[in-house]
Amino acid sequence: MTEKLKSLYQEKVVPKLKEQFGYQNIHQVPRLVKITVNRGLGEASQNSKALESSLNEIAIITGQKPVVTRAKKAIAGFKIRQGMPVGVMVTLRSERMYSFLNRLIHLALPRIRDFRGISPRSFDGRGNYSLGIREQLIFPEVDYDSIDQIRGMDIAIITTAKTDEEGRALLKEMGMPFRDN
Repeated sequence: MTEKLKSLYQEKVVPKLKEQFGYQNIHQVPRLVKITVNRGLGEASQNSKALESSLNEIAIITGQKPVVTRAKKAIAGFKIRQGMPVGVMVTLRSERMYSFLNRLIHLALPRIRDFRGISPRSFDGRGNYSLGIREQLIFPEVDYDSIDQIRGMDIAIITTAKTDEEGRALLKEMGMPFRDN
């Protein structure tokens, strides 16, 4: 399945983007660099079970062991001390990245209730795209009975595109379901 998305990129997306933007060299064509999956855990500083379950869920969803992110400095208002765990994250590259993106586009996103496409406005100005997911149940790997609480996650797709227009064209050609607005 990962080969499908990678070969789609090489056979269909590259020629189409070269024609659309008038690139002379194949290395000018935008490509995916990495995908980061991040989950902030406000309650994990007090609840180690929440941290443990999040580590397991993200590992199941991405196929890679996540790292625990820790607080850089103490914030008394949030009852956080320096070094406390505040989230988990994974950086996916090459094969795992294509595999995750394929599952996200074809399996997970269509399972969202009342799904009409994702917002085309969530680009950062340099061709990178971010989206937030409200619940982990949209991924078929997650067993409904094994979760203790519904938690969301942030997914950032980093590309070599120079502009949002190039990044949007790349992701649209790869099959990302943007809504029209």
